Amino acid sequence: MNSLTFNAIEFHPIKSLDQEIWITSTELSKALGYSRADAVTKIYDRNIDEFAHDMTKIIDSPQNPNLVLRVFSLRGCHLITFFARTPVAKEFRKWVLDILDREVQPKAKNHKTERVVLNDALNMLVAKSQHLNFSDAYKLVHQRFNVNGIDEISLDQIPVAVEYVHHLIALFSSDKQPSTMNVRAMAMHLVWLSGWWRQFGTAVRGINPHMSSAIHDHFNDGGFVAWTFIEKEKQAELRKRIETYPWHLAAMDRYHLLNNHS
Repeated sequence: MNSLTFNAIEFHPIKSLDQEIWITSTELSKALGYSRADAVTKIYDRNIDEFAHDMTKIIDSPQNPNLVLRVFSLRGCHLITFFARTPVAKEFRKWVLDILDREVQPKAKNHKTERVVLNDALNMLVAKSQHLNFSDAYKLVHQRFNVNGIDEISLDQIPVAVEYVHHLIALFSSDKQPSTMNVRAMAMHLVWLSGWWRQFGTAVRGINPHMSSAIHDHFNDGGFVAWTFIEKEKQAELRKRIETYPWHLAAMDRYHLLNNHS
């Protein structure tokens, strides 16, 4: 991809060794409707603590080795739009998400070695379940992540996929009838939701107390009933998992933390 165009403004994206696309701050300023070429750099300087290290960097100018450029990744461009105060910022934000992120960056194929843990989890799911074969198990993952094959699942989504399959293992590893399994599955989801509410309900109450009070009893009462459908011998371990679950972490960090402690 040699160039990109937004509202008749042409970008000349810079590709790094990992094939990620970077856009210069000057071109980004122009696209967002600023007259000053350094407008985006000033926005970044005022909000530097909001940007992760992989959202922006300084590089040598490809045209002039004596100059340096500040460039932004697609995620960095997206974040900049939230601080921009120009009429076109919202439109550009949508363009970044819908065009750049989806079409310019095709889904990366993950290497077979990166899928070993996911394949192992799927094998365990089939072994534990009396109702699924390998084709069914893979279809569940394909539907969940909207892909045609697990090689299309991006590397950063692999931990999420593994977590999803392990959740399915807990739901399907039973010799009960499908209707009973469905009730147990709903109960399992509800105890997790109830656990989440116990941790973050106070924060929601601070945002909107009326909304919080309207939903509070559903989480609490629903969770109370749901626990009666969870096997007693599994309740203590499940309660501990829910109470210590690192909801706040990114998928990859959460995956590594849970596996390091397992």
